Amino acid sequence: MTSAPSPADAAAALETGERLAAWLEELGLVAALREAGLPTMTRDCHGRAVWTDPRTGAQLSAEQLADLDRQLHAEGTEPQHAVPVPLLQLAQRARVRQELLATEWFTYETLAARRGSSVDAARFSIHKAASRQQLLVLTEGERVLVPGFQLDAEGQVRPELLPVLEPLLAARMDPWSAWGWLTRPAALLGGLVPERAAADPDEAPLVRHAALRLAEKVTAGS
Repeated sequence: MTSAPSPADAAAALETGERLAAWLEELGLVAALREAGLPTMTRDCHGRAVWTDPRTGAQLSAEQLADLDRQLHAEGTEPQHAVPVPLLQLAQRARVRQELLATEWFTYETLAARRGSSVDAARFSIHKAASRQQLLVLTEGERVLVPGFQLDAEGQVRPELLPVLEPLLAARMDPWSAWGWLTRPAALLGGLVPERAAADPDEAPLVRHAALRLAEKVTAGS
């Protein structure tokens, strides 16, 4: 039978838990804890921080909170000023995903409607194009998503994007990262948006070159 924590341990847990909670709330990183596999934090009806072990559902002890404190402050040479870089990266990735999902994308059904085809035909063509590295396709939960930026008004892949998509997809670049790179200002292009610049005959060769360089980096890092 587990004994109740001493008053000193309870006070230490409360102080550490509140300090960590305030710090992560200020950084906007509370939501990233779960994805990182770390203990999660909620606030009770009195506004107090409650830290929970995701594996057991039990509230963290003072010792566990001290371990979490050390883990989150492990980056850099000055722990007291450290920032949990992995959490920042997860939070940034989550923000980018939400921004991308706010743009146009298609499912089998909606792309079939755009093309005026059957759902089965749309499904077959999507997977065929994806297998040839000619269409960026993602999964979100149980949904298959086709980002709309790469399609024309008839729902077909824009031909000027094929030389850009192919090296990235062949390199097995993370599809969310590929979607983000193609639709946001890119450093390799001096701030141009790749999918837009690819439509300009003067800029298209530069976009293809940037895609090849990025694909080489992805391959080298895998």
